Amino acid sequence: MERLQKILAQAGVASRRKCEEMITAGLVEVNGVKVTELGAKADPAADVITVNGKRIKGEKKLYLMLNKPKGVITSATDPQGRKVVTDYLPGIKERVYPVGRLDYDTEGLLLLTNDGEFANLLTHPSHHVPKTYLATVKGIPHGSSLEKLQNGIELEDGMTAPAEVEYADVDTDKNQATISITIYEGRNRQVRRMFDAIKHPVLKLKRIRFGELPLAPLPRGKYRHLTEAEVKELRNMALKSHNIHK
Repeated sequence: MERLQKILAQAGVASRRKCEEMITAGLVEVNGVKVTELGAKADPAADVITVNGKRIKGEKKLYLMLNKPKGVITSATDPQGRKVVTDYLPGIKERVYPVGRLDYDTEGLLLLTNDGEFANLLTHPSHHVPKTYLATVKGIPHGSSLEKLQNGIELEDGMTAPAEVEYADVDTDKNQATISITIYEGRNRQVRRMFDAIKHPVLKLKRIRFGELPLAPLPRGKYRHLTEAEVKELRNMALKSHNIHK
C-alpha cells in the first residue's frame, strides 16, 4: 500500500504537490469512491484509481543491472551533490531505487527496480541470496586465514555465516592478493570488515555476481534491463533459500 499522491506522481499524472491538490479538490476516486484525504493509501496493482474519471496506468515495472563505478553513492539523490547511481541511467524516466547497497568505494553489480516486493525479496535477511565479490587485499592471506572466513568469523555485530572463499590472483611483487568471496548475508560493509578481521584490509572491491546473475560483460558505468528469465530466476532463488533456511 502506498500513499495516493505518490502513486499518481509515479504514474506520471503530475508532480506530487499537484497530485495532492487534485486529491483535496475531490478529483480522485479509488474503486469508485471519492478520496479527499491526503493520508489515504491504495494498492496500485489491485485498486482501480481514476483522476477526473480517467483510469491511471500503473507504473511499468523495471528491473535494471548497473555496473556501478567506484566513487558513486548508492542512492537516488545526494544532498551534497555527489554522483549517484541514477546519474548512470540515461533514458530511464521511472523512479527506480537500488536493491541493497554498494559502498561509495565499491564497484560492480548493482540491481535497481521500482518493484518494492522484488527488492524486499532479494534483501530480506531470511532469504540468503548469494553475492560474489572480488576483493584485492593488502598482503597475501594464509590458507588458515581464509578458512576462518569460510567457517564464519566474529565481527562486532556477531558471527558471520559461512562464506565461499578462494584465491583468484596472487601478486607477490605488490604483496597483495585478489580473493573471490561469496557471502549469504548483507551486513553493512561486511566483506571489508571480514578481511579487516584477518588483518588483510581491502584495497579494491568489486561485486561480480548476484545470485546466478553475472556482471560480465556489462561495461563500467553502463546499465541494462534484466530479462524476464533473469528476474524469475532471482525471485525463485530468494524464495528457495528462504524455505531451506527456515
